[in-house]
Amino acid sequence: MRLNDLAPEKGQRKARKRVGRGVASGSGKTAGRGNKGQNCRSGGGVRPGYEGGQMPIHRRLPKRGFKNHFKKTFAIINVQDLNRFDAQSVVDEVALIKIGLVKGDRDGIKILGKGDVGVPVTVRINKISDSAREKIETAGGKIEVI
Repeated sequence: MRLNDLAPEKGQRKARKRVGRGVASGSGKTAGRGNKGQNCRSGGGVRPGYEGGQMPIHRRLPKRGFKNHFKKTFAIINVQDLNRFDAQSVVDEVALIKIGLVKGDRDGIKILGKGDVGVPVTVRINKISDSAREKIETAGGKIEVI
């Protein structure tokens, strides 16, 4: 088998419809657009969702839900993630972004108590759960809530 032997299966590819190529082609003259009206013109047609002046479905259906524009989103870190840091190091927002645990688009950081921490670290953070606080303190670390 060579590259020039490769070809799609018979019936796999369909030729595109060539419109406006004479009356004998079956789609000549008006090119399948019909006679007169908005849709037969070049650039004609209505915008998506337009229903001819009838109240559109997106306005007929009731709106649901509520979006709180003042909601604060916190990046979540687990206690087991603190094992990446050296003993006696300071873990704050800058350190977490540098190591790649946190991205920049959030209002703060919260530490949760999943896993165990084996190194004593000083944590400067916005929020912390009670179980995480307990695990960090038993490992010999300190917590400063900003």
